[in-house]
Amino acid sequence: MQHLSCYVPDWVAKKVRQKAEEAQLPVSRYLVQLIEREVTNEWPDGYADLFGAWQGPPLERPAPEEFEKREG
Repeated sequence: MQHLSCYVPDWVAKKVRQKAEEAQLPVSRYLVQLIEREVTNEWPDGYADLFGAWQGPPLERPAPEEFEKREG
């Protein structure tokens, strides 16, 4: 596993620590999750296999409702 270092303004470091604490994660793990989310742009394995896989009753769109009429 690689070790990366970067410099951030104090306010950013404070905010990152707060967010990591809210997520109940160490700062390093919180940052890894942020970075992974940003650099990963692929669909999960098997994603395309789900298309057309619905086996329930046919999906139907409800009839549109009428909007109330207002004077204007």
